[in-house]
Amino acid sequence: MGKKESSELEEKKDAKINEYGQVVLENNRKHKKIQLMTIIGEIEGHDVLPPTSKSTKYEHILPQLAAIEDNDDIGGVLFLINTVGGDVSAGLALAEMIASMSKPTVSLVLGDSHSIGVPLAVSTDYSFIAPSATMIVHPVRMNGVIIGAPQTFDYFKLIQDRIVKFISIHSKVQKEELEAMMINTGILTKDLGTILVGQEAVDKGLINCVGGISHAFGKLMELMEDNND
Repeated sequence: MGKKESSELEEKKDAKINEYGQVVLENNRKHKKIQLMTIIGEIEGHDVLPPTSKSTKYEHILPQLAAIEDNDDIGGVLFLINTVGGDVSAGLALAEMIASMSKPTVSLVLGDSHSIGVPLAVSTDYSFIAPSATMIVHPVRMNGVIIGAPQTFDYFKLIQDRIVKFISIHSKVQKEELEAMMINTGILTKDLGTILVGQEAVDKGLINCVGGISHAFGKLMELMEDNND
């Protein structure tokens, strides 16, 4: 490859990082190709967020995940997560997509993984959380004008049940314990929910292990080798 072609390739890689927060990692000792994906800011759904907001657009991530699943050169996917939550429908769609991938997947929570970020963090084959990172489990929020009818509350309860079921299936937390954390009144001032910091998320069974990028990278390599056996 000539200098011009190499320079153009690097420019394309940089553009992908800037635009989508993704890059292929392939300079490791075993020359395995790992797709790095970032889920940061707010999960943008059917409503477009202001350009000043950091966001993860699910309509961008879904086709990218499909392309990764279709690419035999990619051996595994590493997700770096730092999100305050966002659109419930979009976040759950992303979590379901990640959970359905045949390639090995590992997530690393850095900073925060709040609200709908919880299903995203547990959707991978194995999960890590940084020692100072936090996770917040709380009930589904009711924003905007709420119609005072039983059907409205039944609908929100249905959404919450979907989230609880997904988390309980993809983690070690029982449904009843998760619901208890959601309605806890003793941690969040003037609000419901539970904050878990680092090891606490592991102790509760949400996350597999406390660690950093080297731990997440090593575990993914291990899963990739097992997947090839």
